[in-house]
Amino acid sequence: MESLICSFCGRKYSAEELVWRCECGRPLDLDFKGQLDLGRIKDRPPNIWRYREALPIEDDKNIVSLSEGFTPLIAATISGKTALLKLDFLYPTGSFKDRGASVLISKAKELRVIKVVEDSSGNAGCAIAAYCARAGIECHIYVPESASPAKLLQIQAYGARLFKIPGTRTDVQSAALEAAKNIYYASHVWNPFFFQGTKTFAFEVFEQLNFQEPDTMIIPVGNGTLLIGAYLGFSELFHQHLIKRMPRLIAVQAKACAPLYLAFRSGKEEIPEIIPEHTMAEGIAIPKPPRSKQVLEIIEKTGGEVLAVSEEEIVEGIRILNSLGIFAEPTSAVVIAAFLKMPQREGEKVVLPITGYGLKTVDKYLRMGLPIS
Repeated sequence: MESLICSFCGRKYSAEELVWRCECGRPLDLDFKGQLDLGRIKDRPPNIWRYREALPIEDDKNIVSLSEGFTPLIAATISGKTALLKLDFLYPTGSFKDRGASVLISKAKELRVIKVVEDSSGNAGCAIAAYCARAGIECHIYVPESASPAKLLQIQAYGARLFKIPGTRTDVQSAALEAAKNIYYASHVWNPFFFQGTKTFAFEVFEQLNFQEPDTMIIPVGNGTLLIGAYLGFSELFHQHLIKRMPRLIAVQAKACAPLYLAFRSGKEEIPEIIPEHTMAEGIAIPKPPRSKQVLEIIEKTGGEVLAVSEEEIVEGIRILNSLGIFAEPTSAVVIAAFLKMPQREGEKVVLPITGYGLKTVDKYLRMGLPIS
């Protein structure tokens, strides 16, 4: 039987309980050992549910899907170095968050949840709203007042109720936590079922690399939903002896809001108090990520590191993506900026996820002034 467990105090809960946080106040993880059935994968449709045995939904009738997944993995030459770009903006709602939303809302349906609340700068809110619409679940989304208008329109288009909260992302989360006292919290950060969806990123990369692991992955990190998911996925592959070693996971933050970078550089487990500045990379502008300790532990376990990039470097990353025929939101460009900073070993396979579609952040492109090349 699956259970929810707190890695801090060890307390366990049944996976059937509508809990998302331990009594001690720390995030919960799902104690679930998925298995990839390679023999059955090849005969299934190209979406995340091809990995059915590795996803914690008991009955297929509860699966909520828009056939999300199996996004392209393409090679690109950037300043003379080769990288593999995983085009995770090519999803039904335009970001990788559909991975987590599909699994989380499927579990909510299985638990007979009728209403959920989520807080997000945009992409996670769009994804949760879309999959709730698909499932017939009422959805409340809390967002910063400064969120991109296109994302807010998208959330409302799916029929979700939108709450614009003044102040910081921390203020938005506080408002959502208050609402979550009475409504199921479908959080892309706190709810462990979301990471069971983002772990499929690792499975797809493994399959697309002819059932091999990459050497390095450079991932944009605010709350760490993709990095944690990728780690879970590769860990399951490793424990099944399907890969020989774990890839090195590198987190990237914007210098304007880089608490994980500061903690990593100082060698501390706890992140420092910071006053975030404005950044184009709104999707990773998180001053107090609830799973910061977990993210830093993953970085250490995989021999990775945390990098920070400036606004000027983000603009250069955008320019490079555009020159490759890719129109992505600024948050995606931080991985290009980080890749430019890093030396590359001969033959090293480096994967860069491109996480969100540019049409979601047209306002930021316009403020930069077009053309930017």
